[in-house]
Amino acid sequence: MTRTAPPAGPARPGFLWAVPAAVFFGLFAVVPLVMVAVLSFAEWDGLSGPRFAGLDNWRTLLDDPVMVKSLWLSVLLTGLGVLVQTPLSILLGVWAAGRQRNRAVLSAVYFLPMLLSIAAVSVLWRAVLDPNLGVPAHATWLFGDGNLFGSQATAIGVLVFVSTWQFTPLHTLIYQGAARAIPQVLYQAAQIDGAGTVRQFFHITLPQLRNALITSVILMVVGGLTTFDTVLILTQGGPGSDTTISAYYMYQKAFKSFDYGAASAVALLLVLVSTVISLIVVRLSGYDKMRSTMEGL
Repeated sequence: MTRTAPPAGPARPGFLWAVPAAVFFGLFAVVPLVMVAVLSFAEWDGLSGPRFAGLDNWRTLLDDPVMVKSLWLSVLLTGLGVLVQTPLSILLGVWAAGRQRNRAVLSAVYFLPMLLSIAAVSVLWRAVLDPNLGVPAHATWLFGDGNLFGSQATAIGVLVFVSTWQFTPLHTLIYQGAARAIPQVLYQAAQIDGAGTVRQFFHITLPQLRNALITSVILMVVGGLTTFDTVLILTQGGPGSDTTISAYYMYQKAFKSFDYGAASAVALLLVLVSTVISLIVVRLSGYDKMRSTMEGL
C-alpha cells in the first residue's frame, strides 16, 4: 500500500514582505538613535555646527546631582506605576472578560480615558487639583493646605494617580483579551474538583495571564521611564527638582539650556536603562523560553 504525502502547508512569506516595515523602522528608529548617540559625544547649541567633545557630556551628567536624582525618580515613578496599575488592571481585565450584567456599558465608560491625549488629561487634573480653585481648596479637611504640588511625596502621588487613571484601561484591555482566551474547560474541570472562584483565579487565571503580564509590565517600564507630558504640565519638575525625572531633565537641557549634546546623552542613557530593565524582566520571568500559551499550567 502506498502512502500519500501530507498536503503541503502554506508557504512562509518571503523577505520582501518585511522590507516596508524594515525601512520604516530604520528611518524612524535606528537612524535617529544613531544620530542621538553621535550627538551625545558632541557639543552643540542647535545653531552653530556640532563640535566633538569626547566624554565631556557624560562626565558632566554623572557629576550633576540633579541628573542622578532624576534617574532614581524615574525608576521610582515607574516602579510605583507597576505596583499600582498591575493588580488593578488584572482584576478589571478579568472582570471585563466575563458576562456580567451591564458589563459592556461599564467597560465602555471605564475605557474613556484611553481616548484622551496625555496633555488633555494632565490639563484636566491640573485644574481639578489646583490648590486655589480646585477640589483641594474646598476640602481642606482631606487635603490639608490644599497644595498637593507643594511637597515631593504628594506631588509624586499625584503623578502616579494621574498615570494610573489614564493608562490602567490600556493594560486592562490587554488582560481582558488574555482572559477571554483561557480555555473554559479548565474552569469546568476545576469546578468538578470543588475549586471555588478564588482558587480558580489564583491557580488558573493568573498562571494563564503570564504572557500578558510580562507584556504589560514591559510597556509600563518603557512608558514610565519616558514620561514627560504629565510632569511638564502638572509639576514642571517641582517643587524644586523633586519631580524632575530624566525625560524632563533632558527637556531642560535641550530647550532651556540649549545643550543638545548633554540632552542627547540623557536620551541615550534612558534607552539603555529601558532596554536593560526590559531584558531583566524577560529573563527573570522566563518569557523568552515559552513555547505555547499553556506554559502557565
